[in-house]
Amino acid sequence: MMDRQQLAEDVERPVPRVRRPDRSQADPNPGSIDELIPEDHPVRLVWELVEGLDMTGLYAKIRSVEGHAGRPATDPQILVGLWAYATMEGIASARRLAKLCYRDDAFKWLRGGVDVNYHTLADFRTDYGEWLEQQVVDVVAVLMHEGLIDLNCVGQDGMRVRASAGSGSFKREAKLEERLQEAQHQWEHLQQEFENGATEPSARERAARQRAARERVERLERAKEERKKIEAGREARKKGDGQQARASMTDPEARRMKMGDGGFRPAYNLQFATTLDTLVIVGVDVINAGSDGGQMEPMVEQIETQQGALPGEYYVDGSFSVNDDIDHVAQRGVTVYAPVKDAEKKKREGKDPYAPQKGDVPQVAAWRQRMGTEEAKVKYRQRSKCEWPNAMCRNRNLQQFTVRGLTKVKAAVLWYVLVHNLLRMVVLRAQRASAVE
Repeated sequence: MMDRQQLAEDVERPVPRVRRPDRSQADPNPGSIDELIPEDHPVRLVWELVEGLDMTGLYAKIRSVEGHAGRPATDPQILVGLWAYATMEGIASARRLAKLCYRDDAFKWLRGGVDVNYHTLADFRTDYGEWLEQQVVDVVAVLMHEGLIDLNCVGQDGMRVRASAGSGSFKREAKLEERLQEAQHQWEHLQQEFENGATEPSARERAARQRAARERVERLERAKEERKKIEAGREARKKGDGQQARASMTDPEARRMKMGDGGFRPAYNLQFATTLDTLVIVGVDVINAGSDGGQMEPMVEQIETQQGALPGEYYVDGSFSVNDDIDHVAQRGVTVYAPVKDAEKKKREGKDPYAPQKGDVPQVAAWRQRMGTEEAKVKYRQRSKCEWPNAMCRNRNLQQFTVRGLTKVKAAVLWYVLVHNLLRMVVLRAQRASAVE
């Protein structure tokens, strides 16, 4: 490459004078970590919200204590802040988050010079589902106590999210048994290899290989159990169909479900109950059933257990219209608004879809008659609002899970719910303050 001296001689002109890098010099303006981001950066709001959460349960699990040996643990408040901001920014990968902690100023500011790694972040995201659920309950309770929300109008909606498993991982009984025997043989061979000293891996490598082999055996054993459940369900619907049942080798609890585009893929079914006037999620569950039928009563029970109160009016779409659910929920004093199935078809046949049907209990008959009134039809239009939290979670990249199993999947979902409700709390408080002024 031609240097500047040669260039100057070739064109018969003075040597160009330029400023060249000198990386041996000290930074004249080192600054502090707090100066990495401006005062109005959203990450400061996230940290403020995280500081308001109850971390007692997380600190109680730390075994490293003052006065005893052991390396200090990473402050849980930092990890909560990192995952809360990552969720808000649509980051669901622990590996990507670990890299951003050293590349992005906002994440650098959150960790405040404390080192974090991928394994710590990945484990923390899914190991504290009970704590996350309690925080969601507590935030809703605070909002109700402050009078910012109520349970007068609640809507429930289901959302199917792609599982980590691939469609090709679903196998029948014979193939699962074959793969399980291979995994068990691999585990035994690995143990013999270590005992005979055929290889001398490091302690970390040895533990990693053993863990991978052991977890593969456990997944396949679980897949066989889940396949039996699927078989029983299919057999109950259609005799002789159970033999076609398949389960995933990589995520046994995932199920093939019909998605929004009409295709069938491995997925989980998320259930959100949302206040229709303030759009706060007051109930959340994750199931591996492809249908929403039968999910209304469990959600109402969850809301009553966690908040000590029942919804006044409950809005669901036609997939939830199960007579037993409507009956049981109505007996609790909840007014159900749900479309009557095949109403238009019955009208074309000259039948009144809103008239009590043979076998209807009083609560179901009352529901039918109610949905035939103009008042109910007008009120039911607001049900679509409960789909807004689903859309917000989608916008935050809730497209496909990177974790496996109902327990870990629900923990991942709770991060989205907690972040959603914390941000709604900020908005609702601001609206109240503005109204007062």
